[in-house]
Amino acid sequence: MTDTAFFCVLSHEGILAVRGPDAAKFLQGQLTCNLNYLNAQQSSLGARCTPKGRMQSSFRILPEGDGYLLAMDRELVQTQLSDLSKYAAFSKSKLNDESADWVRFGISGGDGALVSLGLDLPQAADQVVTGHGLIAIRLSDGRVELWTRAAEAETTRLRLAAQLPEALIDRWLLAQIRAGIGQVVASTRELFIPQMINLQALGGVSFKKGCYTGQEIVARMQYLGKLKRRLHRLAAQGTDTEVPAPGLDLYSPTHGSSVGEVVLAASAEGSLELLAVLQEDAAADGRIFLGSPDGPPLTLLTLPYTLDADREIQR
Repeated sequence: MTDTAFFCVLSHEGILAVRGPDAAKFLQGQLTCNLNYLNAQQSSLGARCTPKGRMQSSFRILPEGDGYLLAMDRELVQTQLSDLSKYAAFSKSKLNDESADWVRFGISGGDGALVSLGLDLPQAADQVVTGHGLIAIRLSDGRVELWTRAAEAETTRLRLAAQLPEALIDRWLLAQIRAGIGQVVASTRELFIPQMINLQALGGVSFKKGCYTGQEIVARMQYLGKLKRRLHRLAAQGTDTEVPAPGLDLYSPTHGSSVGEVVLAASAEGSLELLAVLQEDAAADGRIFLGSPDGPPLTLLTLPYTLDADREIQR
């Protein structure tokens, strides 16, 4: 075990289940990701958009049983269930909130613990392995999500705790920020199009799947548009400022108003780190302030991946 190894309960997210004979066909017309790429060994990030291409939710999706499970911000589950149910009325698919049926653990630096559970998970991003009532998913930065039925959750937690220290959710969110993985939550619903949080760079948008709600706007931005707002990683050093909530405005002297919004933030040993969608001219200027024009100054950091439009449109 290394100093960075830990596990935690991913209590901040819930599970929306879409099941039935038409589940794949129904979701294919609703989501940015291509369900044809999913199977027992493959999961994906994805989003559901408005007709104007604004994300109503973002999630990780994987096949399970007679349908699909979507892990998303817990506060969005009921909203998405109610909204999607309207469109599923004439489809042989059924939507349920299965948040209480599953417990998900986040694991960092703990592949040995997976092996002890009888799981040999490949290193490639989005790979899935199942066994012994467990589902393990590899994330893009090497971390792992471990899903189990609620009835077996305490047994699984004890087995993980025998090998790894248990951490608070903030540590997982910090790792997510450093991995550059943005997320839509209730307070940022319908603020961003997928490219604003680099979802297309992480495999969460397919440009070959055909029509889905918001597809025209998302595709036009990829092929013809010039994105003026994009995801950036930032830090505030040596501040005792509370961890900002998603949606909090960022400011710059290049404009007299907000130049962006916090996507996700976490504390990091006396400092803050965050992902934010920023106007590109403000990011180029580099003078960014949190919460108000005279708020804590933020330093731009690098993201752990590059944007490659030619590669992105191959999905």
